[in-house]
Amino acid sequence: MGLFKKKKYFTITINENKTEEKNISENIPNIPSGMWIKCTSCSKILYKKEVEDNNKICTNCGAYFRLSAKERISSIVDEGTFEEFNENMTAKNPLNYPGYMDKIAENQEKSGIRDAVVTGLGKINGRNAVIAVMDSNFMMGSMGSVVGEKITQAIEIATSRKESIIIFTCSGGARMQEGIISLMQMAKTSAALKRHSEAGLLYITVLTDPTTGGVTASFAMLGDIILAEPKALVGFAGRRVIEQTIKQQLPEEFQKSEFLLEHGFIDRIVKREEMKSVLSDLLMLHGY
Repeated sequence: MGLFKKKKYFTITINENKTEEKNISENIPNIPSGMWIKCTSCSKILYKKEVEDNNKICTNCGAYFRLSAKERISSIVDEGTFEEFNENMTAKNPLNYPGYMDKIAENQEKSGIRDAVVTGLGKINGRNAVIAVMDSNFMMGSMGSVVGEKITQAIEIATSRKESIIIFTCSGGARMQEGIISLMQMAKTSAALKRHSEAGLLYITVLTDPTTGGVTASFAMLGDIILAEPKALVGFAGRRVIEQTIKQQLPEEFQKSEFLLEHGFIDRIVKREEMKSVLSDLLMLHGY
């Protein structure tokens, strides 16, 4: 009967006298860390400096790496013209969520910003625009009270100054640590945009990878003109959740910007290297 009993553990014998294995690191040159990055699309190892010089686009397959808020602003706004709003606004812990403030501090140190969006006024080829740029490096661009407040104030400043506003979205959705308070930001930002629209002013959204959840369900899809980067993931719920709900298999490119363009959800897909000139042309055509 002992043959049918499952052993609780196994003993593994290690040959301590084995000398054939060598330390692999002895055969690798001393290369400083951070010089190489791997493309998640084609899996090719790339020289980081070449990718950065190429607008953070893979030099092998053309896939897009995500930009930080500061990198995005640098690529869009004329040098030396950006004036940031509410730079030091930071989150509280309204629900006393355990470990939330430690998480905030950790992400502030990692990303170099106070929360998941940077807002301000700048010039794009000489034309004024209020700009808000979300950053996936800060808690995956999740929308909490600070993100909602900074975007709302940016919209209100644009309305009072009679300026256009451009919002670059990149978010995993509402911030769970703030519960219902994070969901309230959807209504608050949308109301501010309604007042901006009633004043006859232009609002442009640029959807970047990924734009999901409550951000998609509010200000991301309310633009007068909606642009997107190539292959950006845009949606509300995830593919698996939708498939389980409707009991149907979704198309392969479902929730990609190309699929949304084909079905009329967005107006145009714009390559990263063309984004500044396209935004500048839109501002000119609308009288800014």
